[in-house]
Formats: sequence, C-alpha cells, structure tokens
Amino acid sequence: MSTPEQMAPHVVVASPHAGIGFREFVGMIAAMMAMMALGIDTMLPALPAIGHSLGVADENERQWIITSFVLGFGIATIFYGPLSDRYGRKRLMLGGMAGYAVCCVGIAFAPSFTSLLTLRVLQGAAIAATRVVATSMVRDCYGGRQMARVMSLAMMIFLAVPVLAPSIGQIIMLVFPWQGLFLALGAFAATVFTWIALRLPETLHPDYRRPIEARTVLLGFKIALTTRQACGYMLVQALLQGSLLGFISSIEQVFADVFHAPRLMPPVFALIAGAMGVASLLNSRLVERLGTRRLGHAAIVTMTIAEIVHLLVVLGGGESIWTFGLFQAIAMFSFGLSAGNFSAIAMEPLASLAGTAASVQGFVMMVGGSIIGTLIGQQFNGTTLPMTAGFVLAGSIGILIILWTDRGRMFHPQMGS
Repeated sequence: MSTPEQMAPHVVVASPHAGIGFREFVGMIAAMMAMMALGIDTMLPALPAIGHSLGVADENERQWIITSFVLGFGIATIFYGPLSDRYGRKRLMLGGMAGYAVCCVGIAFAPSFTSLLTLRVLQGAAIAATRVVATSMVRDCYGGRQMARVMSLAMMIFLAVPVLAPSIGQIIMLVFPWQGLFLALGAFAATVFTWIALRLPETLHPDYRRPIEARTVLLGFKIALTTRQACGYMLVQALLQGSLLGFISSIEQVFADVFHAPRLMPPVFALIAGAMGVASLLNSRLVERLGTRRLGHAAIVTMTIAEIVHLLVVLGGGESIWTFGLFQAIAMFSFGLSAGNFSAIAMEPLASLAGTAASVQGFVMMVGGSIIGTLIGQQFNGTTLPMTAGFVLAGSIGILIILWTDRGRMFHPQMGS
C-alpha cells in the first residue's frame, strides 16, 4: 500500500500564506473554528425560550438543538476533504460561510421545532467546512511541533468563545427574542466571509491537488483509517469530544435542576471554559520544548484521575456548585492541553492528503462524539452523575487506545513529536 509520502512529491513552500502575517493567519484559523462554538454555546441560555416558543415541553428534547447541529457538522465533514484536496481550500470555506449565514436567517423565522432542527442540521453541515479546511490549511503550512503551536494559538483564541458566548447570548436576549441570536450569528459569518475573501490566499500547493475519483478517494480514506498513529489519536479525540458534548448539552439543566441557579450558568461556564483557554496558551509556550505526546498524555491522565475523584464526590453526596466548577475546570484545562496536540499527532503522517485526512478525522470525531454526547446527555436524571461518569469512561478508554497506538509507551516523544 502506498504511503502518503509516496502519493505526492515533497514540496517546500517558502511562504504558504503569502500576503498576510503569522498572527493574522492564526486569527483567521481561530475565527473559522469559532463559528462552530458560536453555533453551540450562544444557544445555551436560549434553550428554555426556544423550547417554550416552539412548544417543546420535555427538557431533554431541547438538547437536540445542540445535537442536531453537531450531527450535521460531523456528517458533512466526510465530503469537504476530497473536495478541498481537488478544488482548493478557500472557495470551499467561502461556500460554507455563506450557507451558514443563510441558515441562520432561516432558523430565525422557523415556524416549528422540526423545521428548526432541520435547518440546524443544514447549518452544521455548511459550517463543517471550517473544521476540515482550517485544519488542512494549518497542515498545508506547518508540521510537527510547529503545527501544534499554531493549533494551540488558534485554540486559545477560539476557546475565548465558550467563555463569552453564553453571556453574549444572555445579553442579546435582554434586548431581542431568541431569534436575534441567529441573526447576530449570520452577521458574524458575513463579516468573517468578507475577511477571508479579501485577505486569505490559497494554501494548497498545486502539486498536492488530487482528482475526485472513486478509487483515489477511497484510497485516501483507507490510508487515513489504517495509519496506526492517525487512527488511534482520531478515536481518542472522538471520545474526548463526546464527553465535552455531554457536558455542553447538559449544562443548562445542571444549573437549573441540580443547583437551582440558572443565572449562575454563564459566569461559572465562563470560568470552566476559561481553563481551556489558559491550557491552550500554556501549550503553545511548552509544546516545542516538551513535545506533543508528553503534554497530551499528561493531560488525559490528569483529566481521568480528576474525574474519578469527582465521581466519588458525587456518589458520596458531596456535590455542590463549587465542587462541580472545580473538577470541570480541571477537565476542561486537560481538554485544552490535549486537543491541539492530539490533532497534530493524528495529522502528522498524512501531509499529502491533508484535506481527506481532516475530513475523515472530523467525521469520526464529530459523529462519534455527537453519539457519545447524546448518550450522556439523555441520561440526565437530575444529578451530575451521568456527565461525570461519561468523562471517566472517555478518559479511561482513551488511555487504553493511546497505549495500543504507541505500543505501550506513553510520555515518550516519537519522530520529533
């Protein structure tokens, strides 16, 4: 079987994002990635209002406003990779942004819960371009620890969104009904669309363009799914994404039904999410010195141990808003420390089919994560037990997969990573 390196020549691009500086490039990647987070986190304070407006009585059913978006996002990622490897990154990104903005307007005028969910699936499918194309662009331009540094810096900016988004959503709803949230998201998408259209160059080198042929696409999928390092770390990302989505889909109910403090949700959520941003900043400073594996492995082990202790607190009846905030902040810090590193490790051996690889990995991570997150969220029973148990299981299974992938060696750098 051909390796990625054999499928295309090694091309050195002196300035892969010519015309814009490093900081602007990182800012663009972060803005692209932020579209997904905005599509989820600004909704959290609005879930009760949307449910009431569209006649949704069951609180667990409201979780589908989040899940439908993520599911559409995940399914669509499988198509964007081959398309971006053939036609380039930029035009696909612009198309996704335009589709997202149109769906935002449609959702604001949705007449029923069913139509809203349908449009949320389409909205997620449109903006899935950002996940695949942004990752592919970074891989087009950088590799190894430098790629991890770029991803960490982008994640640091991107993770400011979950910190602020619920509060932004709550502020908008003080002035406008819930429909105003979607109109604001559409306006933001139009702004980023304009920025990309005017400033972003094409990053895919002509020698790496791949034809859209069934045999070629399937070969790319096969390589992405059978390369041990790529596959193993892709599965770990899916598990962690699932635990994160279980947390996000349940958080509004946790503060309303467990702690009876719905107004505290935005500030506490901001503190918890802020831990992710701090971790990403720390990772960008340390990754080139310590390596992606040491930091990523330490993060998932720390998260798993912390959540085991959290589970014991919950089972012992000692859960409070303070213990919840503390342990979830540790979990989110660990998530922020591992996300960019595991993504870089998974993409590292697949340079010559970066778009296809990002597509396959995004599909598995988001669809698998949405299924896991839905299973966790739908188990909500008026306590934090399902959410906490989800983190413990995800971390424990993730560690086992890492041990399999790296043949029993953890915290050990391999090939410069």
